[in-house]
Amino acid sequence: MEDEQSFSDICGGRLALQRRYYSPCCREFCLSCPRLSLRSLTAVTCSVWLAAYGLFTLCENSMILSAAIFITLVGLLGYLHFVKIDQETLLIIDSLGIQMTSSYASGKESTTFIEMSKVKDIVINEAIYMSAKPRLDCLIEVYRSCQEILAHQKATATGP
Repeated sequence: MEDEQSFSDICGGRLALQRRYYSPCCREFCLSCPRLSLRSLTAVTCSVWLAAYGLFTLCENSMILSAAIFITLVGLLGYLHFVKIDQETLLIIDSLGIQMTSSYASGKESTTFIEMSKVKDIVINEAIYMSAKPRLDCLIEVYRSCQEILAHQKATATGP
């Protein structure tokens, strides 16, 4: 079973949370962020280049223009590869473990797997990472569902 719900991030932007229920002991959560806005990218690039052109007219040094172009390109590539996350996924299977995946705007993916035998409880530390920046209502949805799976796993582990 799959459902999707719309939430807001801390800046008021739209986030989509897809929940997939494979079984009572296996769920997947996928939080999708809006893509990079071409309008904001153009505004930042133009601002940097206009400031560089203003400095160029004062100093008449062409290295300022070259440096502005270089810094803009390197900054954009760094932002796309290390900062801008398009999608975060949490897969929790009570008998196996928890897998967290972050997909960046550049196409890079970062995956972490934690064995269920090492999991005592789940704590959402979005306040530290602040990647997708969902509001509390979205985090509560994910947290409660994860706690249900942990409770199911503990019940089956201690059962007959």
